Amino acid sequence: MEHERLPFRVIFWVFLKLGLTSFGGPVAHLGFFREELVKRRRWLTEERYADLVALCQFLPGPASSQVGYAIGLMRGGNLGGLAAWLGFTMPSAILMIAVAYGVTSLGDLQDAGWLQGLKIAAVAVVASAVWGMAVQLCPDRQRTTLALLAAMAVLALPGSLTQILVILAGGAMGLILYRDSGEPPVIDHHFPAISRRLGVVCLIAFFALLFGLPVLAASLAYTPLQVFDSFYRAGSLVFGGGHVVLPLLQAEVVPPGWIGDDAFLAGYGAAQAVPGPLFTFAAYLGTAMVPPTPGGWLGGLWALLAIFLPALLLVQGVLPFWESLRRAPVAQAALRGTNAAVVGLLLAALYDPVWTKAIHTPPDFILGLAAFGLLHFWKAPPWLVVLLASAAGFILLG
Repeated sequence: MEHERLPFRVIFWVFLKLGLTSFGGPVAHLGFFREELVKRRRWLTEERYADLVALCQFLPGPASSQVGYAIGLMRGGNLGGLAAWLGFTMPSAILMIAVAYGVTSLGDLQDAGWLQGLKIAAVAVVASAVWGMAVQLCPDRQRTTLALLAAMAVLALPGSLTQILVILAGGAMGLILYRDSGEPPVIDHHFPAISRRLGVVCLIAFFALLFGLPVLAASLAYTPLQVFDSFYRAGSLVFGGGHVVLPLLQAEVVPPGWIGDDAFLAGYGAAQAVPGPLFTFAAYLGTAMVPPTPGGWLGGLWALLAIFLPALLLVQGVLPFWESLRRAPVAQAALRGTNAAVVGLLLAALYDPVWTKAIHTPPDFILGLAAFGLLHFWKAPPWLVVLLASAAGFILLG
């Protein structure tokens, strides 16, 4: 499969399945991606996957969606990237638009057993990812130590800035430890070429929109343009995943009166219970907004496009240059260190927020062990583990 350019429909259906079953937030999404695309389908190697995770940690926006989009680009070109983003984003976007219309009333989910089961399934998925990536990417004491130090640093000083500094430190240590190690470089598989010219155009477009939209929105006083500007800036300036975008969005949509504070918080609560990227909360906000904003499902799609566009432009712009850079011997040495740091980041995230949000009692831990065993040792597909964990949570923990 590594040498085959995949058609749109194949990439779309694989990511649609991931979009329907990937619960637990961005870290869990990365675990689901690894299980499905690296281990089961072998669309890319463990090293290549860790490289992409490290790259997307540096870029603002939803890291898991950016990793998925990058994999789609690498396996299917521009249409493949679109297929990956549509498949992964569409299920939660449709659900959030439905919530805004009041078609679905999720009520109080604090004690929902099925939701607790989904959280526990995410623990198993992330634990399996950490285990497998550690075996592959931390084969010696030096890289194992780097991973442990990275996890300690992120847990001691949580925040997106710490994550970026930890990855930089890992790259620096990789240069020190492995520049003259004589290890063979990571072998690239053949992927469809990604145009550098298009990359430059996308980077120019990203910055032009970031600085130009506020000027246009202020001068034209056209509400749909102001909405697009607000969501585009939120998607451009957030590091650290979907939860970090909450205060940015609240500051953009509540003070102008586009949506009430209660409605904002109700939608955010519902977003915790749907699979896929948390950025699809924008679809709820765009749908629930009151006039003179667009509102309705068209307003939801308008806000969704605005908040995801900067992340996609950045990946499309940076990836072709990253693909060239990573082949250099110096970059290979640095990547050995950054990949170990990525394992440490995932290890830290396994504890907080994944473990701390899901494992509270012995029955939780028992269900988590069962899910981990099914996934890691019995090689059950992730979607089946998610369904079984949710059903068990409904029966045993509700």
